[in-house]
This record gives sequence, C-alpha cells and structure tokens, in this order.
Amino acid sequence: MPSFDVMSEASLVEVRNALDQANKEIGNRFDFKGSNARIEQKERELTAFADDDFKLDQVRDVLVSKFAKRNVDVRFLEHGDIQKISGDKVKQVITIKHGVSGDLAKKIVRLVKDSKIKVQASIQGDTVRITGAKRDDLQAAIALLKKEVTEVPLSFDNFRD
Repeated sequence: MPSFDVMSEASLVEVRNALDQANKEIGNRFDFKGSNARIEQKERELTAFADDDFKLDQVRDVLVSKFAKRNVDVRFLEHGDIQKISGDKVKQVITIKHGVSGDLAKKIVRLVKDSKIKVQASIQGDTVRITGAKRDDLQAAIALLKKEVTEVPLSFDNFRD
C-alpha cells in the first residue's frame, strides 16, 4: 500500500555551515570589533552571546541571513528568553525544532480526515505516516498539507508504492 511520512527536520549539516558563516561574519564586522559576540552550538541548541541587547539583535540578524542563504527555513528556530550574564553581557538560547510536535500531529491527522481524501493518517513518534490506495490520493494529501500547515516547514519522505 503506498505511503509517505510527514516530518519536520532541519539539515544539521546546513545548520552547522550557516553557523560557521555567521561566526565568521561576526568576527570580521567592524561593529563587532572588540566585543565578545558569538554563537555556539550544542546538538540542537544554539546560544547567542553579545555585549548588549542591540548587538544581540545584530547577531540574530546575521544568523537568520546565513540560514536563508543556506536554504534552512528560519521557522525551525525557537528563540528563548534573553538572559543577563556578568555585567552588561547577554545571551539567548535558540532551539532548533525537530520532529512533528504532538499538537501539530493531531492537527495534521484532523486535516487529513476532514478533507475526505481516501487516505489514513497515523502518528508514529515524531512523524505522521499517511497511507492510501492510490498515489493520486497521496499527492492530494501532500498538496493539502503544504497549503494548510504554515507554522512549521514540513518535509515528505519515504514515499513508497
């Protein structure tokens, strides 16, 4: 029976490349000379450091522009609260979203059921598997999800006949 998986996952290689480019630009820019501005990565968690709130905004702008150049959707980024470190220095934790959350998975299943397309959707961990008898029905389900789900970037993998 034909099926595919609905996933939401950023390419960690491209994230790392964008992060390296952002740190390189931050190191070379004149407005960051003498400052301790940088971005560090631990698995799926980025931490932006800067001397003040204004420079932190600039660091985030550089990061977002590098993500856009590397074709990594910025909707994967979830910005945390700005925290004060010693003195005036600040940091912000930026989490990279991974997988389809429970609420979003339920929304996808509900959309597929309400659409009256002859496919079945089931939640399997952090993915949603959609199966159907015809390939055309699966393609209609993909088109529906691309149109309706805009809060996170979705990818459609493991398309099987």
